[in-house]
Amino acid sequence: LGMFGELFVRGSLVAGGDPGTTASHIAADGLLWRAGMAADLLMQVMDVPTIIIFYLLLRPVDHALALMSTAFNLVQTAVLALNKLALMTPLLVAGYVSHPGGFTAEQLNSLSYLAIQLHSYGFAIGLIFFGFTCLIRGYLLYRSSYFPAPLGILLALAGASYLINSFALIVAPKLAQGLFPFILMPAFVGELSLALWLLIKGVNLPKWQQKVAA
Repeated sequence: LGMFGELFVRGSLVAGGDPGTTASHIAADGLLWRAGMAADLLMQVMDVPTIIIFYLLLRPVDHALALMSTAFNLVQTAVLALNKLALMTPLLVAGYVSHPGGFTAEQLNSLSYLAIQLHSYGFAIGLIFFGFTCLIRGYLLYRSSYFPAPLGILLALAGASYLINSFALIVAPKLAQGLFPFILMPAFVGELSLALWLLIKGVNLPKWQQKVAA
C-alpha cells in the first residue's frame, strides 16, 4: 500500500520542479490521487494491530523497551496519518481558481506543489520516530532467542538508515539528495527480511513460551 501511494501514484503524477504540470496531472486523475491517499491511510490503520502484535511478541524480552518502541511507533503512525492533510491541498485549492479577486492559477499551482513538498518532510519526520522504533525492536529481536539474531541486526541497521536519511533531509538537504535512495537499502532489506521470516517461518513458539513463563 505504501509503495502504491508513493511510487505508483505520486511517482507518476508529481512532475519534479514543475508545479503547473503537477497540478494538471492531479486535476486530470484526481481519483488516482485520492486512491493514493486512501492506500496510505489504510496502511496506517493496519499499523495499529501490527504495533500491538510486536509489543506482545517482544514484551517478554524487556517490558519497558517493548513499551517504548510501541510509543515511538504510535507517534510515527499519528504523524503520517495527519500528514495526509498536505496531500488534500491540491484538491482543495483547485476550487479557488474561478473566485474573483482570489489567487491566480499559477499561485495556486505553486501552493499545491509546496504542500506536496511539505508532505515529503512530514513523512521524513514520521520516519525519525520509526527509526527509533526499529533500533529498539532490533535490539529486542537480537536478545529474544525466539527470533534469529541476524534479524535484529538487520532491523537495527534499518532504523539507523531511516534516522540518517530523515535528519539529513532536514539538516543537510544536498547531502540527503546524494544519499537517497541508497541510504534506505538497509531499511528495505531489514524490514523485508523480518516480514518474510514472520510469514514463512514464524516465531519459535517453545522458546517464546519459556520467556513468557520466566
